[in-house]
Amino acid sequence: MISIDGLAVEFSGTTLFKDINFVVNDKDRIALMGKNGAGKSTLLKIMAGVQTPTSGKISAPKDAVIAYLPQHLMTENKRTLFEEASQAFAEILNMQTLLGDLNHQLTIRTDYESDEYSKIIEQVSELSEKLYSQGEINFDAEVEKILLGLGFGRADFQRPTSEFSGGWRMRVELAKILLKKPDLILLDEPTNHLDIESVQWLEYFLVNEAKAVIVISHDRTFVDNITTRTIEVTMGRIYDYKVNYSKYLELRKERREQQQKAFGEQQKMIAETELFIERFRGTYSKTLQVQSRVKMLEKLELLEVDEVDSSHLRLRFSPSPRSGNYPVIADQIEKSYDGKLIFSDATFTIHRGDKVAFVGKNGEGKTTMVKAIMGEIEHGGTLTLGHNSMIGYFSQNEASLLDEKLTVFQTIDDVAKGEIRTKIKDILGAFMFGGDDWDKFVSVLSGGERTRLAMIKLLLEPVNLLILDEPTNHLDIRTKDILKQALLEFDGTLILVSHDRDFLDGLVHKIYEFGNKRVKEHEETIKGFLERKKMEHLRELEGKTVKQLL
Repeated sequence: MISIDGLAVEFSGTTLFKDINFVVNDKDRIALMGKNGAGKSTLLKIMAGVQTPTSGKISAPKDAVIAYLPQHLMTENKRTLFEEASQAFAEILNMQTLLGDLNHQLTIRTDYESDEYSKIIEQVSELSEKLYSQGEINFDAEVEKILLGLGFGRADFQRPTSEFSGGWRMRVELAKILLKKPDLILLDEPTNHLDIESVQWLEYFLVNEAKAVIVISHDRTFVDNITTRTIEVTMGRIYDYKVNYSKYLELRKERREQQQKAFGEQQKMIAETELFIERFRGTYSKTLQVQSRVKMLEKLELLEVDEVDSSHLRLRFSPSPRSGNYPVIADQIEKSYDGKLIFSDATFTIHRGDKVAFVGKNGEGKTTMVKAIMGEIEHGGTLTLGHNSMIGYFSQNEASLLDEKLTVFQTIDDVAKGEIRTKIKDILGAFMFGGDDWDKFVSVLSGGERTRLAMIKLLLEPVNLLILDEPTNHLDIRTKDILKQALLEFDGTLILVSHDRDFLDGLVHKIYEFGNKRVKEHEETIKGFLERKKMEHLRELEGKTVKQLL
């Protein structure tokens, strides 16, 4: 059991949260929810021991292992993938080495009655007990099992970690955490860099193999599948629900309705009391009553309504300029990098108004195909864009392309046209930019804030072919819902590269699967694709179940 007692955090005189108390029990699977900036990541960092609270403490058993996966990590080093993952067992391997050295000393020393000899025996006994509690571990087999589950191939094992992208390095850190089998796993947006199959594998592991888990994630399906408890951080305090995310939303709605009712009643009482005071101030016969009510107002604890809900705000695209009937025609497209074939004979036609998804494991060519459509790379075969195709493209690094000299408001004002200009403040609010943020320069925004701003900018441009590459990585669930609704109403053609099942569900009706050097077309929803793909995946593994892989 791990206890969080009276935690408080203040920055520059501003209280992020205060008097936070809760207990994490064995097998708890907790979703940590709340809007961006509420303090979720800060709370995880404090629990992981990488940040110190202003006050309060974390209490845990002496031998408890707490493992933490932040959003951004891992510098380059010279170890291979397999060597880096094996660092999860560094402490055990060091203990084994030390035990071997101590046992060797016992065989060569003859000072059996000395204090030094007795201390060596005590150390051997203590180390032996610790190692015995770990059980027999086949380190190489454990490392291989976890790496394969997270999507690495055996051919990757001896590659230097410096060759891997940031997303794949994140998986290396996740592998090390899972190999440690900690008492508590803290995960901050773990699915951002995982493909759909790896997310499904991680879900199974966390539910069936892990001990306690606390996760911050904007992937609604992932959170619902793995958690049974939801802790909401809002306005400096927490609410603890013993339910999963979907049920929590229902209970939170009821809580806010009750708060709003109580708030309204209190405001009515305050107004009536102030009216009485003003009316009878200076009236001798009412002096005591007036004084009593003034004191009552001074001592009154004002009620608050948690987090104003702006989900009713809707983002609408301008009508799309009409394109030709076939915005994208691919005929036997082929692409290789440094002699390595990515895909070949990719042939498909995307019709005007289609909403399609590019899915598949990382490295199978989804982003490469997008670059081919954009005309950014050379390739074999023929790729034709339809008449009057006007492309709006959101890349994974789109946030870095914003003009840092502009303010948040100027960035959007520069691209907004027509009636939408009167609603810029509402749109910024829907994407979590409050009034205090409008005059901030892009240069001081966080990565997540830049991503949201780049998304707004794109959505306001007049286009008829939208290509979005992992657009939801830095968007919270409420903001994703707003974006999803806008895309549903978009009357142009949409290509989505995404691993977010919940976001794709109901939005796309055609799947292009990238894998095994091919691109396959599936006329089905993401749910249908995943149900069938799971069966295909098991057949490909010669009947082995996910549990057997673990």
